[in-house]
Amino acid sequence: MTELRNVQADLSRFRARVLVASLAVLVCFLLLAARLVWLQVIKHDELDEQAEANRTAIVPVVPNRGLILDRNGIVLATNYSAYTLEITPPRLAAGLDDTIDELARIVEIQPRDRRRFKKLLEESKGFESLPIRTKLSDEEVARFAAQRFRFPGVDIKARLFRNYPWGELASHVIGYIGRINQAEKKQMEDWPEEDQGNYRGTEYIGKLGVEQSLEKQLHGTTGVEQVETSAGGRAVRKLDSKPATPGDTVMLSIDIKLQKLVEDMYGDRRGALVALDPKSGEVLAFVSKPTFDPNLFVDGIDAENWQALNESIEKPLLNRALRGTYPPGSTYKPFMALAALETRKRSATQVIYDSGTWSYGGHVFRSHGDHGLGAVDMHTSIVKSSNVYYYQLANDMGVDAMHDFMKPLGFGQFTGIDIFGEVRGVLPSQEWKRNYYRRPEQKKWFGGETISLGIGQGYNSFTMLQLAQATATLANNGVKHKPRLVIATQDPMTRDIRPVPAKPPENLGFKPENVAVIRKAMVGVTQGGTSARVFAGAGYLSGGKTGTAQAVTIGQREKYNASKLEEHQRDHALYIAFAPADDPKIAVAAIVENAGFGAASAAPITRRVFDYWLMGQYPSEEDLAAVRKGQAANPVGKPRNAAEVAWPPGAAAAAAAAVAPSLPASAPQAALPVRAAPTRVSLPAR
Repeated sequence: MTELRNVQADLSRFRARVLVASLAVLVCFLLLAARLVWLQVIKHDELDEQAEANRTAIVPVVPNRGLILDRNGIVLATNYSAYTLEITPPRLAAGLDDTIDELARIVEIQPRDRRRFKKLLEESKGFESLPIRTKLSDEEVARFAAQRFRFPGVDIKARLFRNYPWGELASHVIGYIGRINQAEKKQMEDWPEEDQGNYRGTEYIGKLGVEQSLEKQLHGTTGVEQVETSAGGRAVRKLDSKPATPGDTVMLSIDIKLQKLVEDMYGDRRGALVALDPKSGEVLAFVSKPTFDPNLFVDGIDAENWQALNESIEKPLLNRALRGTYPPGSTYKPFMALAALETRKRSATQVIYDSGTWSYGGHVFRSHGDHGLGAVDMHTSIVKSSNVYYYQLANDMGVDAMHDFMKPLGFGQFTGIDIFGEVRGVLPSQEWKRNYYRRPEQKKWFGGETISLGIGQGYNSFTMLQLAQATATLANNGVKHKPRLVIATQDPMTRDIRPVPAKPPENLGFKPENVAVIRKAMVGVTQGGTSARVFAGAGYLSGGKTGTAQAVTIGQREKYNASKLEEHQRDHALYIAFAPADDPKIAVAAIVENAGFGAASAAPITRRVFDYWLMGQYPSEEDLAAVRKGQAANPVGKPRNAAEVAWPPGAAAAAAAAVAPSLPASAPQAALPVRAAPTRVSLPAR
């Protein structure tokens, strides 16, 4: 029997299916329309911005770092460009070590390059481009370019390098730059957003000296470039740009030729010398020996050189002028004498008897050689350097009175010089001892501790910068200037020179007649006293004071014998001085570590400094050799005309040329020379 279909039911089911399908299609179209509205209308601006970002890239333009000059326009720090071979580890197709091995077949990669790279890799965030080789030659660049397709993640980049053309000369003053480490990056996170933005793309920052202290002025302002990129991320064309502004040129007060003379006279000996203009506080020479080569740090110092510098018993990285603290020895006596006059503890004519020893509480305090000077007034106490006179004076004044007088002179205080890292030293007082020591029995001040303070020993511990400032203040009749190294900056774009104003001086209010007594006695030191042989025949009159400071304590019953002590245990030689005596234009504090008597080692160096600054004289080669060995008093040989002594020095000039033979320096600085390692920059007379 044939089954009849229900046409009406089939038609109803068909219509239902069509309706469902139509609704499904309609929903799909509505969803597509909604999505279209969402993307094209609501999210249009955001997506357009993302598309533009994919098409373009914002690239920071690192500014040229500013130059550093001495007071005569001689360039102390400059820039040059060179090619570097850099690796971005996450983009490597092969292993890092394998890639480096393959690269070494094309360009020379030494073991120290590998070690430096590994150190940088440890300090980086992992996705940075890091140099494996710097300062590639043109031939090396060409060889790698031909093989570049084999090394994804490896590129040649042109970078600007810092150059210190005179090597170790004045390295503690100038400082150096180095790669920004993780600790510094952490500190930068607390900087204002604007300052952080100025360091985008920057890998280097000042680490020491003027490079660190004047970082903001030297760094400049970072620019930006907007470039169109291909799908592979390569730049196609530049769309827009804001140029970088080079850093300011910074002019220092030091005379680099004088600086070199002093460093040459120290030779291989350790010590420090600070020379100031007493009328302005300008630093004329700022010497710390031994020195170091700041060029070692520019690319990232290798492990061997770092170990040699950091672990050396000579401590070449220590800025002895700024951070080395020493007992001042007998150079303290003129200030003690002035304190006695100002506090009325002594008159200039009062006489005491110097028997060669002085006893307190059963302890015998000696003079050098235990030789007494007999009847001694204040003038003689300075000229002949009586210890007994100042033992007794210290006992009469007491530690707190000495502290209160010496503090305004700057002893044991920050001078406020315009570079970082200064230390305070120790100007003792009863309060200082209570705060310094922990155990109750150590906090008490004993009367016997006061006695040795009078001759610059005991707890006294000052920097050469503090001693130089105090000497300059005395030479300037009690008017104290803050020491300063930076005297001017120059805008690289406008070429305008902006003098850096000095801080207002402070008049300490000493009585002129009291200062005159001390200055006259210090002149007596150079005429008939402990440094008379050194200054015999000088074309000017100067005032000075020799000093010998203990490096180690000698027992009460023992006598000092240098030959029985290790070299590092022998006494330090010190000298302070000013000249000309009637109108001082220069004041000096110098120390030669472990060199014995000040008249034998420190005073001869000061004599040549004065001859250079006041007479325009440069020591003969014979005289320089004798001074280096501590075997010269009065100059030997015929002095040379300082203006005729060749500059740049031959060895330093050759080293500078070897570092950057013909590479351009900071080109945007139109007012300045554009050759690498320029010798001198002409600036308007001050």
